[in-house]
Amino acid sequence: MLELHNGCLDVNKILSSWYDEFRNQNYGAMIHFVGIVRDENEIDGLSFDIYEPLLQIWFKNWQEKASNLNAKILMAHSIGDVLNHTSSYIACVLSPKRKTALKLINDFVEDFKANAPIWKYDLKNGKRIWAKDRSKALFGAGILA
Repeated sequence: MLELHNGCLDVNKILSSWYDEFRNQNYGAMIHFVGIVRDENEIDGLSFDIYEPLLQIWFKNWQEKASNLNAKILMAHSIGDVLNHTSSYIACVLSPKRKTALKLINDFVEDFKANAPIWKYDLKNGKRIWAKDRSKALFGAGILA
């Protein structure tokens, strides 16, 4: 399940809805990661652009990896502006076994940071500034070369 939201994420609402939806499906572990925008480098927050068709393909590949382990991956991400001290990203793994969920959440979050087609901008003094020094070209995308 991939959810895209405008602005910051309502962490409690999203995690509660996922828990309610999947708690009776016999998963023994539900492990989540919540990304929170830090107050650093004099930014007011971050802003995100997403190329959804590529993100859907990337996420589908991860769903297949998880399915092969009898696990499920859930993700929510923000589009647009997210102010400091609010969430822009939630990843969650449901698995029958804790060790599988722990390994899968780590691998998923690391690959997300390296390869998901999401572009980040700093928000400073009412302006949106591409975070070029913290951006990475996506192999084969022809973007951010």
